[in-house]
Amino acid sequence: MAIPTAAYVVPLGAIFFFSGLLVNLIQAFFFVTVWPFSKRTYTRINKVVVELLWLEFVWLADWWAGVKIEVYADAETFQLMGNEHALVICNHKSDIDWLVGWILAQRAGCLGSSFSVTKKAARYLPVVGWSIWFSGAIFLERSWEKDEKTLKAGFQRLRDFPCAFWLGLFVEGTRFTQAKLLAAQEYASSMGLPTPRNVLIPRTKIPCFCF
Repeated sequence: MAIPTAAYVVPLGAIFFFSGLLVNLIQAFFFVTVWPFSKRTYTRINKVVVELLWLEFVWLADWWAGVKIEVYADAETFQLMGNEHALVICNHKSDIDWLVGWILAQRAGCLGSSFSVTKKAARYLPVVGWSIWFSGAIFLERSWEKDEKTLKAGFQRLRDFPCAFWLGLFVEGTRFTQAKLLAAQEYASSMGLPTPRNVLIPRTKIPCFCF
């Protein structure tokens, strides 16, 4: 059973890796030649280019995993999905939450203009990490003293974004585990908050602000 699986997993992995490097090179080319002169033009170009890479993940989820996403929303909200800027607040339940977000963004028509607030280490990952860096992801070090300016600068860049975008934010700040759930429940009890059953409670040390 393992041999037939490897027969298509290995070629698909190689195709993704080398096509991803090609997309990164194209992104780098336009970043150097277009970004300094017109950030709006670069953003529009990058949206098309990066979708070539991210669509590989979406296709794999459709073809191999048969992923089905159900959206519960009123008619007005459903019509606006992908047609206006949105802050997408997510629960961090697994290692592929980001992929589910990409699938939904692709369905809404804004895959190439979706990015996230994520940890700084992700920017060094070949292919995917580089692609989200060129696309404008906001990278944090989980230190408010360092991240305050990063967040404000990132949000300022979004004020002039030329097309509808989705900004993903995992407010729990970490993946969901049973141990972390117990810690969140203890914290909720000590603070007089409702006891969570399926989510974690962000224990923020920073003030909230709007953008």
